[in-house]
Amino acid sequence: VMLLPWLLVFSALGLGAGGAPTIVSRKEWGSRSLTCSGRLSLPVPYVLTEQLVGMECQEQNDCRQNLRDLQAHSVYTKGWCDVAYNFLVGDDGSVYEGVGWDMQGTHTQGYNNVSLGLAFFGAKQGSTPSPAALLAAEDLIFYAIRKRHLSPRYIQPLLLKEEVCLTPQQPVMPRKACPVIITRSAWDARETHCPKMNLPAKYVIIIHTAGATCNESMDCLIRVRDTQSYHMDRLDFCDIGYHFLVGQDGGVYEGVGWHRQGSHTYGYNDIGLGIAFMGNFVEKAPNAAALEAAQTLIQCAVDKGYLTPNYILVGHSDVSNILSPGKALYNIISTWPHFRQ
Repeated sequence: VMLLPWLLVFSALGLGAGGAPTIVSRKEWGSRSLTCSGRLSLPVPYVLTEQLVGMECQEQNDCRQNLRDLQAHSVYTKGWCDVAYNFLVGDDGSVYEGVGWDMQGTHTQGYNNVSLGLAFFGAKQGSTPSPAALLAAEDLIFYAIRKRHLSPRYIQPLLLKEEVCLTPQQPVMPRKACPVIITRSAWDARETHCPKMNLPAKYVIIIHTAGATCNESMDCLIRVRDTQSYHMDRLDFCDIGYHFLVGQDGGVYEGVGWHRQGSHTYGYNDIGLGIAFMGNFVEKAPNAAALEAAQTLIQCAVDKGYLTPNYILVGHSDVSNILSPGKALYNIISTWPHFRQ
């Protein structure tokens, strides 16, 4: 069952003053508990829409069962924290609550923390969403603007995406989008004194900082700045020790970046990219937004030529006598491509 790109042509200025849409709550459609933790900073500037095929349903009970199946697949097969979308619109014109207004979805790499993701489902294969579904989505978007969940000048980019959502499963080509990287200037970095990196790198080393985690972008900026100060002032490093840091906000923060050596792992600083998850992940793994951000960054590194295509991915503890990256995180990265113990 494929996800097809779908573009809604809505103009915020042309929307009628529709009432609040009736939203079928998570509880009403039989959802599992929400475990996502990455929060949106509202109002968001983007709306991303897709049409799910192979989830045909006319009766509300069938549609609810389809959503429960989609959620189970998203959590247990894809490893996400929930369904990928903020809301889903049935072909009968019903709006179903996904992860809701305040949480980040996992629908579009690079846009999850700045967009509302809407998915249409229920139509027969080859059919566009029904007029009732389009009207319900229009009402939902107008309501989102009224309640300041969405910017009145929102953008709806046309993104060509293709991904398997339900069985039968087929191989998926990785997307070649790079994540938005929060630059050194954004977190007010000090001047670096580190030598040049030997590119392309041959290793990816996954690390955890072992300190407090951060779920909000402002907190993550402060956490990165404090880490640099600790590394330079207390440990006498040439800069912050990592090439990149990843927050539970789903953000990727530039450490020393692509072109400078890190100070994370003796013997590997000039040939390995050190990617550090901010937090302690001995008992609890990072959230889906952080994991997705790191995987996207690794693929980006290959695409940009900063990392060899046949790179080796290891945990910090594989190449250093240390607890990092924590057992819970290590168990996850051991399933990632190119992992070698």
